[in-house]
Amino acid sequence: MATEQKSSNQSTPVNRRNFLRGGAGLALGLTAANYRALAANAPSDTIRVGHIGVGGMGTNRLKSFIANDDVHCVGICDVDESHAAAAVAEVEKRNGYKPDSYHDFRKLIDRNDVDAVVVTTPDHWHCLPTVTACDAGKDVFFEKPMCHSINEGRAMVEAVKRNKRITQMGNHIHNDLNNYRRVVEVVRSGKLGKITKVALWKRANIQNLDHPADCDPPAELDYDFWQGPAPKRPYNPNRSHFNFRYFWDYSGGDFMDFWCHITDVAFWALDLGGPETVSAVGGRFFNDDNAETPDQLDVLMRFPDLTLTWDLHPNGLPGYEEFGSIGCVFQGRDATLVTNYGQNKIFVDGKEAKDFERPPESIPNSPGHIREFLNSIKSRELTTCNAEYAFRLTKPGLLSNIAYRVGETLHWDDEKEKVIGNYRANKLVTRDYRRPWRL
Repeated sequence: MATEQKSSNQSTPVNRRNFLRGGAGLALGLTAANYRALAANAPSDTIRVGHIGVGGMGTNRLKSFIANDDVHCVGICDVDESHAAAAVAEVEKRNGYKPDSYHDFRKLIDRNDVDAVVVTTPDHWHCLPTVTACDAGKDVFFEKPMCHSINEGRAMVEAVKRNKRITQMGNHIHNDLNNYRRVVEVVRSGKLGKITKVALWKRANIQNLDHPADCDPPAELDYDFWQGPAPKRPYNPNRSHFNFRYFWDYSGGDFMDFWCHITDVAFWALDLGGPETVSAVGGRFFNDDNAETPDQLDVLMRFPDLTLTWDLHPNGLPGYEEFGSIGCVFQGRDATLVTNYGQNKIFVDGKEAKDFERPPESIPNSPGHIREFLNSIKSRELTTCNAEYAFRLTKPGLLSNIAYRVGETLHWDDEKEKVIGNYRANKLVTRDYRRPWRL
């Protein structure tokens, strides 16, 4: 177990009886109402932040947060002792003080001097810390994709709404580059004509993970806690840390890892909701290993008066090589716009229209994804990647993986958040939690 340093600001620690009885939904020490009262007023100056999950992406986010003068990191939480120790050392090196270290995220959230938490865990651990933090009156920055299952996303949205919390999904391309803003302006202007098709692509990673044997987990990793609400599996070197994303228990593969980044511009520009139908075919064709998620996937969605396709393939989408490994194509009746993260071009009759008349800029540039979240903690104004938008964006990606796994076209009722007439698919809309964890 990682060493836990006690602070005079901490309230009553969790005990075993409460842990087993309450799972992650337990209020520790103070009640949710007390927490909300404490957090009712936005921080006027210093924002006290706790970080949950400080592996690769978690450490990157930590560095970005503590680079802001008005942020004070009060705590680090990770079930891998080496990750936690490295993160504490990073804060001390950069800012000259040592934050407290935790093994159990609930003990960090239990502190009454925490304004916000940053959840940068694997996907299957996004929901419980977020819901627990919201119910404890904390604001939350969580990584993309928002959730591992649709019922988790709904639980997160409801927790945010009932506690009136500020949230931001770590979909940093939305704010850290301003190219998407310019694309949204063009699409919404109508100058491309009615958009009838959106095509998206991602060049799949070829990363053969081989077939390592199951073995004992590293001494510094609490693998049982790491698995959390996921099914109990033998430890395998490929199942944790970065490679978790290639196993259904924890994530949705290369596809889901980038879904929110790339489709964001389409959902933003066209104000898309839930699809009417979703189908997906593919497989793990290019890697010979023990991973599960596809490295080739073709998705087809139907929205009212619009089709959306996604192409995941190691070679990308033929014909758009100049745009690199990711991209989005808006096909309008009058013109076509192609964009990646940093640039966009417009084509008319198959030729680039360099003199295409673009609309005036109307969407202000962003102060940056993390800075927007910090500003909103103080102003209490919604962020642009808040929980409701994040869930609307994440949900169709989750549905695509469900369609792939059951091998059928799904007919989706977005209001009820159910697949119509498909029991196997609906089983994957929700997620069973391993005891003692519950949602």
